Amino acid sequence: MKKGSSPENIDAYIAECPLHFQDKLHELWTIIRKAAPGAEEKISYQMPAFMLNGPLVYFAAQKNHIGFYPTPSGVEAFKEDLVAYKTSKGAIQFPIDKPLPAQLVSRIVRFRVKENTKA
Repeated sequence: MKKGSSPENIDAYIAECPLHFQDKLHELWTIIRKAAPGAEEKISYQMPAFMLNGPLVYFAAQKNHIGFYPTPSGVEAFKEDLVAYKTSKGAIQFPIDKPLPAQLVSRIVRFRVKENTKA
């Protein structure tokens, strides 16, 4: 991703990332779309974002990993499932050289959808 640039959509964002990230970013994008079909896709804070009654999840290519940002509640609710990954208050790091935990990502996104759609 070029510093300071702001792509117009998620496809453009992924196209600007290094080639070795692109397949995993497409895979993550697909997982999120399936788990949150009603979410709006956009670029926010210069990274792919999904919105559904407010922020749902974000993701981004970093130097040596893919950052997945399901908000603090999304990390906290799955902390026992995330012990194999570096995490912080609202972020999870997926190493670029390891498979994405597709089922776990899907569960986290569905959890966030439920949170954001509670009346």
